[in-house]
Amino acid sequence: MIGHDATAATVVNVLPAVSAANTAAATSGWIDVRAYKGSLMFIVNSGAITGSYVGKLQGADDSGGTNGADITGATLASVSTANQAGSIVISATARPFIKFVGTVTTGPVVISVVLAAHPGSV
Repeated sequence: MIGHDATAATVVNVLPAVSAANTAAATSGWIDVRAYKGSLMFIVNSGAITGSYVGKLQGADDSGGTNGADITGATLASVSTANQAGSIVISATARPFIKFVGTVTTGPVVISVVLAAHPGSV
């Protein structure tokens, strides 16, 4: 059974803190989320920003990105102010593999992303 407190969550480093000058640098690899149940919370932190970025999640069938596509509604509004935190929450059953895409409009932007999720059964 999933606990209802923060100590029951597992934290996964999706995108280690990086100064990203472009979208490729602000995009994670594919994360296998099949072991998680309930909701997945992707927490996005930004530091210094020269311009702005927007964030979104994409899902795929495997770690190679087969049938990769945006997940409807899994977006983060444009961020242009330094030292901000935001989150994107989706169901653990949305897709088996997920990645974060940070579209950098003007860089660089210091950004990191972690996933908080509950392993186990609901």
